[in-house]
Amino acid sequence: MAHSDQQRPSTAACGSGGNNNGNSSTGRTATKRKANKSGSANYLDPQKLAATISSVTSTACSFLRQNDLVLLPSQTLLLESLLSSTSLSLTRLLSLLPKSSDPLSLSPTSPLLPQPQCWFHRFLSSASADDSMWFDAFHMSRLSFTHLLNLLSASLGSAISKISPDYALAASLFRLAHGASYKAVARRFGIESSVACRAFYVVCKAINENLGHLFEARTASERISVGFGWKSLPNCFGVLGLARFRIEGELLGKNGCLMFQALVDYEGKFLDVSAGWPSTMKPESILYQSKLYSGVEESPELLQGPSYKLSDGSLIPPYILGDSCFPLLPWLLTPYNRLNEEDSFSSVERAFNSAHDQAMGSVGSAFGRLLARWQLLSKQWKEECVEYLPFVIVTGCLLHNFLIKRGESAAEEFVEHINEEGLPVYEGVVDEGALRIRDALALHMSRVNIER
Repeated sequence: MAHSDQQRPSTAACGSGGNNNGNSSTGRTATKRKANKSGSANYLDPQKLAATISSVTSTACSFLRQNDLVLLPSQTLLLESLLSSTSLSLTRLLSLLPKSSDPLSLSPTSPLLPQPQCWFHRFLSSASADDSMWFDAFHMSRLSFTHLLNLLSASLGSAISKISPDYALAASLFRLAHGASYKAVARRFGIESSVACRAFYVVCKAINENLGHLFEARTASERISVGFGWKSLPNCFGVLGLARFRIEGELLGKNGCLMFQALVDYEGKFLDVSAGWPSTMKPESILYQSKLYSGVEESPELLQGPSYKLSDGSLIPPYILGDSCFPLLPWLLTPYNRLNEEDSFSSVERAFNSAHDQAMGSVGSAFGRLLARWQLLSKQWKEECVEYLPFVIVTGCLLHNFLIKRGESAAEEFVEHINEEGLPVYEGVVDEGALRIRDALALHMSRVNIER
């Protein structure tokens, strides 16, 4: 209808003796002007857009600075990241705009202006910094932090001159807990990024040196076997599993990662760990080159306790349960497998596999708790940092054990059971002695199930 109305003046002019071509041109010009006028109403000036973004960003920055003790660390880290990205994009936008003879005054856009006092100083001074805030920030209570600080202070004080031991420990735990960058850590603790980096590795080293006794495979065999005995696994000394830690690039091939072998007890504590194996290695090769294997086979210092006598008179030596990717050995019992899927398991085999699968949950749960508490370990690591990753994994495991001993477990809602898929089933030579031990234990488990 609008188009029809615009043509009527031209038709009337033509009927009164005017030039038809000229009147048509006049009509088109009127239409064009109306279109331009409509278009200009929808046109957004880039300068005004930049000013609006700048104003919103500055408001968000102010909100962050005023509420960084109230917001969760995960929230402040996300907000900082978004503000930094917005600020960078705004800077690029301004560089593309033509210089105006009457430029608009834009609000300052630096989203991370320093506070008069750093976040950690204000955190310590806050009357509201209760245990819930300590758990949110460092994934441990204030009492556990203080106890850990006392254990490490001597090592930290002599190794770092530019930062006090409490700041060094808190900064390192914050990075571990949230996967925060050194820049984000430095901002919160009033230090330089290079100092935050050095403090992190000094703290990791101190934890490895002072808490190494928390790997108890060689010192707590009786406690461990009693614990598994309650789960109808007589003479069991742990559960062995593998986990993957992701690496960027193709240093270890496509989708490459580092493998981590861990022996775990019934509580989910790490008893023995071996980290840093490339994913190109087979699980049995990792086992054969680990200190766990040499501690049993080559220089016997593990699993040297007496055999357990079953009700039928069978003797079960100390053993570990392992996934089907490992070889079946007299001291490493893996589940029953069927190469032919059409073959069914006997009731005795099913009883063993069921108990085995339940016990293997201890490994998956331990890995899940480790990654839930220390989120830095769940991030994809850069190739140039790959040599440090095993060191940091071990640090996380020791802190995991430390906190279990302190009675502090990772919040259940954040724990995801880790069960590594795609590991090949071991197809090497089977140990006949190991077969007899597994069969005897399977028969015992089947009898226990019937008695229940």
